[in-house]
Amino acid sequence: MRNPVNDKFILPPVQVGRIGTRRTAFLNFASICAVLKRQEKQLYEYFMVELGTTASIDGNHALIIRGRFQPTHIENILRSFIKTYVFCKTCRSPNTLLGKSDRLTVIKCNACHSQYSVSNIRKTVQTHNGSHSTAN
Repeated sequence: MRNPVNDKFILPPVQVGRIGTRRTAFLNFASICAVLKRQEKQLYEYFMVELGTTASIDGNHALIIRGRFQPTHIENILRSFIKTYVFCKTCRSPNTLLGKSDRLTVIKCNACHSQYSVSNIRKTVQTHNGSHSTAN
């Protein structure tokens, strides 16, 4: 979403709530994904990797994360995702698409038409016994 006055990228504030004592809900997850023009799956996988825990998307399209996390922690991870997977590194425009090309994850900028590869969002999460497993 762009502000028509100064053409800046505006993201709605992150809405986080608790579910019981062991889960955190990212309530406006779907609307954030829509503003960023990213699939829910892409941001969902990024959060699972960065937080090192499991998560799911409920019927209201909220991200339900296992564990207790502060809103600032969720915001910092979201900022990191935006910096890496949304803003064009050439012109800094948020008008980009994230996709696959020849097994590489690429960002295509609709503003300056540049295209470059970015690192894949790895799906490695820590299991209960402390070892790592890779989900396919």
